[in-house]
Amino acid sequence: MSDDRVTCTIADGVADVRFNRPEKRNALDGAQFNAIVAMGEKLRHTPGVRAVVVSGEGHSFCAGLDFSSFQAMAGGGNIIGDRPEIPADSPVAALGQQAVYVWRMIPAPVIAAVHGHALGGGFQLALGADLRIVAPDAQLSVLEIRWGLIPDMCGTQLLPPLVGLERAKELTFTGRMIDGHEAVRIGLASKVADDPRADALALAAELAAKSPDALRVSKQLLENAAAAGLVDGFKAEQTGIRSLIGSPNQVEAVKAFFEKRPPAFAD
Repeated sequence: MSDDRVTCTIADGVADVRFNRPEKRNALDGAQFNAIVAMGEKLRHTPGVRAVVVSGEGHSFCAGLDFSSFQAMAGGGNIIGDRPEIPADSPVAALGQQAVYVWRMIPAPVIAAVHGHALGGGFQLALGADLRIVAPDAQLSVLEIRWGLIPDMCGTQLLPPLVGLERAKELTFTGRMIDGHEAVRIGLASKVADDPRADALALAAELAAKSPDALRVSKQLLENAAAAGLVDGFKAEQTGIRSLIGSPNQVEAVKAFFEKRPPAFAD
């Protein structure tokens, strides 16, 4: 099972998914969003998948939106295009959200192996997994504030249950970097590992040996317990992001970054 942008091998019930844009640190553009969603949807309906590991080729898990996407936003453009078909059983309101939430919809447990950068959209992709294993020197950030934006890929809905509301606000408001050790300490990740992918694959093999029915029902029940209000929350994310993209202060945030100067925001 393969795509130029996302690859997947399946062995002994474990699906090994790799973001495959290493020359761009697996940064997100329209084609990458579509490839991630397509792979997640395939795995949702692939018999025999008992655990999934998601990781990035090269030096990073995912560095977030690529710079060309931010520049398109600053001009008021849509980096993804017209709204694609989203499965009727998904609560999401946009393709970027589906790139994250599709991993929650896979019946089997999903483990994100995070190394290098997981920034902005890449950070939110990691939130789509059930478990996260991170490298000690990984760099994670809710980076959208740098661009005058909000985390609109399920981040406002999935982060607070993991780290608590106050910590979620602090990370979102500041956009500061955290490493793997802090990610574990605040509840964002399960464990630190020098080789996150190897540890994730080992854990996936362990899970694949357990009852797939028990794992599937456990995941469904736990997700349902946390899912109240998601439909409205996801819609509100999209309302918020549409109000920001291409607005004067958002354009100024992008221009100031690329021009290497302090931004001059208007009240």
